[in-house]
Amino acid sequence: MQAGRILDFLESIRANNNKEWFNAHRAEYDAVRRDFEDGVNMAILRISEFDPTIRHLTAKDATYRFYRDTRFSSDKSPYKTHLGAYIAAHGKKALHGGYYIHLEPDHCLVSCGNYWLPTNILTSCRNEIMGNISQWRGIVESDRFVDVFGRPGEGDWDSSKGFGLELLKTAPAGFPRDYEFIQYLRMRDYCCWHGVPNDFFEGDAWPDGLAEILEVGKPMMDFINSVIDDYE
Repeated sequence: MQAGRILDFLESIRANNNKEWFNAHRAEYDAVRRDFEDGVNMAILRISEFDPTIRHLTAKDATYRFYRDTRFSSDKSPYKTHLGAYIAAHGKKALHGGYYIHLEPDHCLVSCGNYWLPTNILTSCRNEIMGNISQWRGIVESDRFVDVFGRPGEGDWDSSKGFGLELLKTAPAGFPRDYEFIQYLRMRDYCCWHGVPNDFFEGDAWPDGLAEILEVGKPMMDFINSVIDDYE
């Protein structure tokens, strides 16, 4: 994948986020989009080596429109300034978690997990964690997991790594406030991410680096998916 060319285009659209500029550079966008989709297919092929449940997917299943939905936003810029792909076995709109790659100038990252879970499923996830706390801690407190993703609440989406996009300020309703491992029950999602440099996706060797990161997060995602799958 020619990540440098992709990021250069995204840098340009950031500075020229209007239809006139985009239409004048449509051929460049089309080339960048094809290159990115080729890269997504490479990612799917590599991830399927340790997670065969996503083997049936193609880039078309995982990528998003480049056009922004501005209906409910004060920012009326028509185009996104990043390219992303969500490689999820049950589809992009399913609750079952998956893998995400994100290309944005100076904010490239890879991620896996689950987010935007309904309250009833979150409650079940929290009960599952409490009921299997030793197994859960063995996954998310391992040296490797903490080194790659960190601990709950230590980072946000703009940080170099993170585990949990949003945490409640206190214990969720119905759960004991004095629970020893309350930080895992306060999480409103079970998503982990790791920032990578702009040149991470350059060339043909990066899927191995991608796999090295995502394989660390997969056991956490599998734990949560085992709960979610009871509802799908």
